[in-house]
Amino acid sequence: MSQTRNIAPVKLELLLAVVHDEKAPYYIRLLQSYQSNLQFTTAAKGITHLILSYLGMTETPKTLLVSVVRADEAPKIIEELEENFQKGKKYKGIAFTVELTSVIGTLVYGFLANDKRTVKEAR
Repeated sequence: MSQTRNIAPVKLELLLAVVHDEKAPYYIRLLQSYQSNLQFTTAAKGITHLILSYLGMTETPKTLLVSVVRADEAPKIIEELEENFQKGKKYKGIAFTVELTSVIGTLVYGFLANDKRTVKEAR
């Protein structure tokens, strides 16, 4: 029977954040500063979209940021995001994390966790 080795020293979490379109690049750079190697963005609508449309008002475009972050960094990231959301109207947003229970493959885990030990060197 083959043995498996546990190479996952840190757990990973999926961070989801809805922010103003124009601030998305700012928040992506912030996430990258916390060893996040994967970010995905897509257009989104804020919570108030339906109410504003009924009133004939337009809402500022939003972006959904999805990122895989290390669980040990997640509380610091959320705290920094909350501080940024308080800076002003253009910085407002909402963010939360969801725990990832498994990741298939050592190399995939290594990339997502920014764990250099799992990267194979070119020969």
